[in-house]
Amino acid sequence: MLAPTSTSGETTMPHAALRTILPSVGLSAHDADAVGFTNGIDPILPTPFRVGVAGASTLAAAGLAAADLWHQRTGRRQSVAVDVRQATASLRSGHYLKVGDGQVSAGRNAIMGFYPTKDGRWSYVHANFPNHRAAALAVLGCEESPGAVTKAVAQWNAADLEEAIIAAKGAGGMVRTMAEWAKHPQAAAVAALPLLEVVKIGDSDPEPLPAGNRPLSGIRVLDLTRVLAGPTAARSLAEHGAEVMKISAPHLPNLGYQELDTGHGKLSAYLDLRDQSNLDTLRGLVRQSDIFSQGYRPGTLGARGLSPEELAAIRPGLIYVSLSAFGHTGPWASRRGFDTVIQTVSGMTYRQGEVCPGSAPGPQFYPLAAIDYCTGYLMATGAMVALKRRAEQGGSWLVRTSLAQIGKWIVDLGEVPPGSPRNLPAEFAPEEIDRWSMVSETPAGQLKHLGPVVSLSETPPHWARPTVPLGYHPPVWPAMTGSVVRASTGVIVAP
Repeated sequence: MLAPTSTSGETTMPHAALRTILPSVGLSAHDADAVGFTNGIDPILPTPFRVGVAGASTLAAAGLAAADLWHQRTGRRQSVAVDVRQATASLRSGHYLKVGDGQVSAGRNAIMGFYPTKDGRWSYVHANFPNHRAAALAVLGCEESPGAVTKAVAQWNAADLEEAIIAAKGAGGMVRTMAEWAKHPQAAAVAALPLLEVVKIGDSDPEPLPAGNRPLSGIRVLDLTRVLAGPTAARSLAEHGAEVMKISAPHLPNLGYQELDTGHGKLSAYLDLRDQSNLDTLRGLVRQSDIFSQGYRPGTLGARGLSPEELAAIRPGLIYVSLSAFGHTGPWASRRGFDTVIQTVSGMTYRQGEVCPGSAPGPQFYPLAAIDYCTGYLMATGAMVALKRRAEQGGSWLVRTSLAQIGKWIVDLGEVPPGSPRNLPAEFAPEEIDRWSMVSETPAGQLKHLGPVVSLSETPPHWARPTVPLGYHPPVWPAMTGSVVRASTGVIVAP
C-alpha cells in the first residue's frame, strides 16, 4: 500500500485541499489525514495553478466517499491513496488515447482561440463544436479561417462581441483579469455558493445499498451529460461498480475522442428527448435508476418535465446530480460555458499567459482540463455521499455544482512559487504514461488509455465494460453486466 507523504512544507497541500472539500458534503475534514498522497508536488506541468493538488484531492474525495459506502456495506474500513503525478495526468486523459497503433486526435478546431479586439483586449472564440462555430462565424460574418476571424474580431469591442456570440447561442468570452472578474456580479454569485451542495428535495423510506462486492454494486446511473465534466463523473461511478447508461441522441454534436475517454464502464443508448415516446422511455429508465446526472443549463430539462422535483416524484429516493457552467444563481446562471470559457472570463488564461507565455503574446490556456475533470470527480463524490444519506435517512437528493465554482476553488488553492513552472517539461515521461495505462478491447479495436487513479485497499477501482460508440445499446437496463475483467491482464473484454 502506498504510504502518506511527509507532513512538512508543501507536501501537506493535497491534505489541506482535501480538507476544504470534505465539509462541503458533510464529511469530516479529519478524514483527509488518512489519505496517502505520493509522487510529486506542484508545479508538475507549466502552469502557476496547483493542478496536481486539485486533481489529487478531488480524486481522493471520491475515493473516501467510495470507501465510506464500502464501510456501510461491510463494516470494514479500507485505505485510500493517490499518486499526485498520475492524478495530474488524469486531468487530460483524452490526450493519451491510442486505438491500435494510431494516436487519437484531440486537436482543437483551427479557429478556436484568442483574438485581439478593437479596444485593445482579447476575445476567445469557442469553436470545437460545429453549432458554436457556426454561431460565432455568423456573428463575425466571415469565412472559417484564422486569418478571416482575426480581421473580423478586430472590428469589435471585446465585451460587445462576448454578448453577441452568446445571444447567437454560441460560446466564448472576453479575457478578463482576476481583479476584473472579482468585480463581476456573476463572480459574486459564485463566491456565495459552497463548492458542492447535497440537498434533500423529497421524502422517501431509507434504501439499504443493494447486495454486491463493490462500493456501488447494484446502483444504476443515467448519464445525460456531455463533453467532459459530467461524463467523467459517471465514469468515476462506474469504476466503483455502478451500472451506468449514457444517454445521447444522433443529432447532438460530439467530439469522438471525448467519448473514448469518458465512456469506460458505460452502456450507451440513444434517446431523442424532442420525441414524446423517447421521453416516456427515459422516465421508465428513471423509475429503475438510483442516480440521474445531467449537465444542461439550469431550467432546460425542467421544460421537458425532467426537473429534480418532477423526477423525484416518479422515483422517490432518486439522486439528481446537476451541473451547470456558472452556477444556478446570478445574471449568468443560464449562460452556456465550458472549462476554457471559465478560464477565459475568470482571469485564469490572462494569468497563465503572464507566468507561462506562449510562442505569441496574449492569454493562454493551462495545459490540461483541470476544471472539467475535477468537477467530474466532485460530482461523483457528491452522488456517493447522497447515496449514503439515502441509505441512512431516506429521501431524494439534489447534488449541485458548476464549473465556475470549481474554477474558483482551484484559483483559491493559490499559485506555485514564482518562476518555478516556466521551464518544466510540458509532458510526462513515456514510461510514466505506460505504467498508468491499460488496454480495453472495444468495438473500435484495442484502446490504450489511462486506468483509474485512486488506490483502494479492498475494492480496487476498475471498469467492467469497455467504451463503446454512442447509441451502441438499446435503452433498457440489463439484468446483469455481460463484460468481465481479466484480472491477469487488466484487459476489459467487450460482451
